[in-house]
Amino acid sequence: MKAALIATEFDVAGRLVRVLSNTGGNVNDTYIAIFRTTFSEERFVLQRLNRHVFSSPEKVIQNMKVVTEHVHNKLEAEQHMSDRIWQLPRVIPTKTGADFIQDSSGDYWRAISLIASATAYEQIQNLEHAHEAGFVLGQFQRLISDIPTDALSDTLPGFHITPGYISKMDKILEAQLAQERLKTSVDAEHCYRFISKRRDWASILEDACHRGELCIRPIHGDPKVANIMIDDETGKGTCIIDLDTVKPGLVHYDFGDCLRSCCNPVGEETQDLTRVIFDTDLCEAIVRGYMTYARSFFSDADLHYLYDSIRLLTFELGVRFFADYLAGNVYFKVKSDEQNLNRALVQFKLCESIETRESAIRRILDRFSA
Repeated sequence: MKAALIATEFDVAGRLVRVLSNTGGNVNDTYIAIFRTTFSEERFVLQRLNRHVFSSPEKVIQNMKVVTEHVHNKLEAEQHMSDRIWQLPRVIPTKTGADFIQDSSGDYWRAISLIASATAYEQIQNLEHAHEAGFVLGQFQRLISDIPTDALSDTLPGFHITPGYISKMDKILEAQLAQERLKTSVDAEHCYRFISKRRDWASILEDACHRGELCIRPIHGDPKVANIMIDDETGKGTCIIDLDTVKPGLVHYDFGDCLRSCCNPVGEETQDLTRVIFDTDLCEAIVRGYMTYARSFFSDADLHYLYDSIRLLTFELGVRFFADYLAGNVYFKVKSDEQNLNRALVQFKLCESIETRESAIRRILDRFSA
């Protein structure tokens, strides 16, 4: 097994016992490597990066190293002031001191430490969990906020640039398959009309950035609830994982995507659109936790666009799902031909729910931003 041979090349004490495949990841091939000595055991995460998603895997690994070393140093300096043990994975070097291994096929492999005694959940469990999710994201953004953006590579050009996704959809619609799918499905026509009505608004964050109202900062890139670890013993948030998408961007991408993923109790795959709502109680809990740290580095302009980020990131994911359906499901993994279409319908229904609750959401944001 190639993964087992690769695992032994990293600087870990003991003898390799086993390499277990982890099927939970959506992008990279992930394994858990188990090493033992006569008196201890160490487990770490071994990953082969997906070169179809990340065109420069070495830059992904370097970004992660920059962020983790910066954060670890700050956590050590601040640990006497914290009510918990904050954690973050570290990059494990190879036996030669490198940060990764490139195999004979050109694939990149990296090893990172495993966060023990903590659990990541696919959906928000309760209001306390929602508060901790916001608390962890706000803390992480604070910790990385002073990393110079030129120290990080843009490993995913165009990521979360909503007008770019709409342009890609327009290009896809030039193909015969996309036209056939659009003409033969009432749901597809509904999605297209939904996007068309919001096309001009979709550049709201990018326009604010170009005007200088918002500034580029380091971001996580994918702060969904499944990437936030909760300590099994204390119930407190301890870590945010999956740092492959760390890059320069707008912190609003993180905030909006976190609220999008956490405040829809039925999740992205539900078949019952009538149950899709934006839960303002969960929103309030997340914002309360988030602002504990985020308020310290937010400008008034940052605060002004928070509602728009929630609405926009929900809309954006719907566009991405819909475009992939039109293209024949070439990006997102699917179990049925219309799964991406249904995913788009869920996001657009959630977007509508956000729009109808705009006043309530803005009141929540104002309350905790003061």
